[in-house]
Amino acid sequence: MARTQNSRTWLEHAMSYVDMKWPQSSAKHRKSIAEALATVTPVFYSTERGAPSEKMAREALYGWAFNKGRRDGNEEVPEPLTVVWKWLKENSIPLRALDTDTALIRKALDALSVRINGQTAAPTTIARKRAVFSGVLKYAVEIRQLETHPLPRVSWKAPKAIEEVDRRSVANPTQARALLQAVRGVAPDYEAFFGCLYYAALRPEEALHLRDRDIVRPIKKGGWGWLHLTGATVTGGQGWTDDGKPTEDRGLKHRARKASRPVPAAPALLLLLDAHLKAYGTGPDGRLFVTRRGPGGRYVPTTGRPFSSNAYGRVWKRARQKALSEAECASPLARVPYDLRHAAVSLWLNGGVPATQVAEWAGHSVNVLMRVYAKCVDGQEDAARRRIAAALAAEDTGDGDDAPKLPGTA
Repeated sequence: MARTQNSRTWLEHAMSYVDMKWPQSSAKHRKSIAEALATVTPVFYSTERGAPSEKMAREALYGWAFNKGRRDGNEEVPEPLTVVWKWLKENSIPLRALDTDTALIRKALDALSVRINGQTAAPTTIARKRAVFSGVLKYAVEIRQLETHPLPRVSWKAPKAIEEVDRRSVANPTQARALLQAVRGVAPDYEAFFGCLYYAALRPEEALHLRDRDIVRPIKKGGWGWLHLTGATVTGGQGWTDDGKPTEDRGLKHRARKASRPVPAAPALLLLLDAHLKAYGTGPDGRLFVTRRGPGGRYVPTTGRPFSSNAYGRVWKRARQKALSEAECASPLARVPYDLRHAAVSLWLNGGVPATQVAEWAGHSVNVLMRVYAKCVDGQEDAARRRIAAALAAEDTGDGDDAPKLPGTA
């Protein structure tokens, strides 16, 4: 009786989970949690009578209930959402209903597989949202609100995510250089940024975090240098960061907060970086790639805000249209800036650099590296065909009189 009396509703528990995860989560992960919970919560209405529209419910859930920062800043729900919020609180099912109702769990999983527009979500999106949903249920077991985790009782399979890089998206060196040259004509202050993605296989957020002090130049001019990566600048949105800025600085992916990663800097990349610094300087904190503006093509640092993903995405789109043919533009070839990183890692592997070394430079495990880039290693198929041809030739010619004969043959 006490457990029943103290049982939470689904909505109360989901908000409690958000509050628990908020302090240690990045802005991007906070948004991911809110997105998943806002998607699945309408499944757990106790009735559809008087339910608010999907748009209003999402605004109340994603925009307020599952955003701890906004709730802490304004304890009362915003005025336009007062009626909506009252209905949501009063019509959320008891959390303990999930202990026995497997059909409801299946319905929730199905909801996570659909986008707002009704189309099927990408496998990676489904997997990400399912992980959040599983985490919420696991937390309920941890705090003794549920007896057992209900997901294993439901036989439901998510679409298999394709992890391998599409080799059609990987630009060859000639195409990559043409694209960088096109960027120079579209927005010259972005050329070195994209150069970091191609020549050093940096993730965009790692390039945005790069500062002048992170560049180690060679003793002899024209030699190789190093980039010492110390973090990543991730775009999360003003409503999801602790300081209200659209970006936040985080540690390197899959590494400790203060870990660093050295990456070799090719002479071509060092030329781009030096030219960039000479022409544009750095932001107030030494950051290389910050927004700039000025009349007559004179660029000056403004607030020192890093390039936004929308801004460099637009530049890249224009550069593709300028550098590639119509057929290539319609293809997956270098469709997004991240494909430059794929091109760099593929080039290293094709050049014969050991996988362990490539994984270290790229910030991957060897297992992930080979699973993701296995199909982009050029030359393996040709080598395999040559071996098969040699084996067939040896079989056809035999090996003189000592060649083995099949039973019953002369």
